[in-house]
Amino acid sequence: MNGVKRPFGDLMLIGSVAREDYDLAASAMRERSLKSAGDPPALHVDRVSAGYPGNRRALDKVSFSVQKGERVAVIGPNGAGKSTLFEAIVGVMQISSGSITIYGEDTHSSHTNVGYVPQQNAIDWSFPASVFDVVMMGRSRHIGWFRWPGKKDRKIVHDILERLSLGDLAGRQISELSGGQRQRVFIARALAQDSRLMVLDEPFTGVDQTAEQEIIESLDILTNQGITLLLSTHHMENAALHFDKILILRQRLLAYGPPDDALTTANLRDAFGVFMPVMTPDDDLLMFSLDYAGEGTGNGSD
Repeated sequence: MNGVKRPFGDLMLIGSVAREDYDLAASAMRERSLKSAGDPPALHVDRVSAGYPGNRRALDKVSFSVQKGERVAVIGPNGAGKSTLFEAIVGVMQISSGSITIYGEDTHSSHTNVGYVPQQNAIDWSFPASVFDVVMMGRSRHIGWFRWPGKKDRKIVHDILERLSLGDLAGRQISELSGGQRQRVFIARALAQDSRLMVLDEPFTGVDQTAEQEIIESLDILTNQGITLLLSTHHMENAALHFDKILILRQRLLAYGPPDDALTTANLRDAFGVFMPVMTPDDDLLMFSLDYAGEGTGNGSD
């Protein structure tokens, strides 16, 4: 934002941010989706615990539901269990107790409904693949193994690349892309899967302000198509401005609800272990950010 930044102890004042409707068309689509009577939640997490050798409780009895078309930002310190939660949702992490359902199906049968955009450091960017190739990988569920993409698949990929302003980069190797372009490519790949739920792990990390805006615009495209979004971030300003709900996590669920309800001083102090003042005068949101330097308790990438 354009607010003046100045130090405030261990915090940095971001500025006063008006809570404006980020996308009228997206909001209308979301409201229509939420009015669908009888639909199961897009995501239902019920008392889920999960962890790693030496730390069996990276997640401790976490429960929440996300409705179809909603945008939920997950925040918390490093090691809070954010990546662990996402890996459990997409089915690559076995949970020790509880259950997860996606549109009413368990994670073993619902994987075709979920698109996953991992952290950038979890991807081998030296792999010799073009932007077009990476996005086409999202069509593999529809094409089938050991079959070549058809004319319909190629058109779908071309259309998605154009929609996300990636058409000119179709032949470019992924190793040559900027951080923001890489994130948009993996959003495009998930879109090519026809995913109904999109899970994005720290997409704003390592990108500049211009790339952040491009990613947000890509998320708006997904929302306009009725895709439900769950995204982890350390950028609380983006979370407050561009998401319907905030989920605050530190091994257990500390808060879940609209930004004005979730982003309280008490909730942020419980999450980050420091005093974090939050003021909401005249419908403006005064946000603070910090570098959390505490020891991680998750898998090191949370």
